[in-house]
Amino acid sequence: MADRDRDTAGRARNARPRDGLGRPLAHGAPGVERQPEGIVRTPSQTLAEAQELLDRGRPFHAHEVLEDAWKSADEPHRQLWRGMAQLAVGLTHAARGNRAGAMSLLRRGAGNIEPYRGERPYGIDVAGLVGWANRIADGGGVETAPPRLR
Repeated sequence: MADRDRDTAGRARNARPRDGLGRPLAHGAPGVERQPEGIVRTPSQTLAEAQELLDRGRPFHAHEVLEDAWKSADEPHRQLWRGMAQLAVGLTHAARGNRAGAMSLLRRGAGNIEPYRGERPYGIDVAGLVGWANRIADGGGVETAPPRLR
């Protein structure tokens, strides 16, 4: 069995190239450059980069940016970032044609950001995102273009 690609902490990494929606491609195939992992950004940088990726039709990559925020966040906003990452994954599943996966992740993401509805942390349009995700998850059609994050 070949050695697996591992990071400096010994965690397995998948070195296979990926397409624009994050699907693995065959070794040696040309792929889309991936977002670097483990980058700590300010909330404003995170939202700007994620929005730019969403606007370019790259929800998988936006998810990776939002996941970095989730993994580096302290309470009280850790669940907010987790939910935002889940919304991007839901959008990824929708773009891949996986309606069941999209609905599940959109519901989960909306549930995780719902408690922040009254705050608008970092200017995030929590109410708009929750409404958007719930409309899709409740059978309103799988849109692939999300509303603005802020």
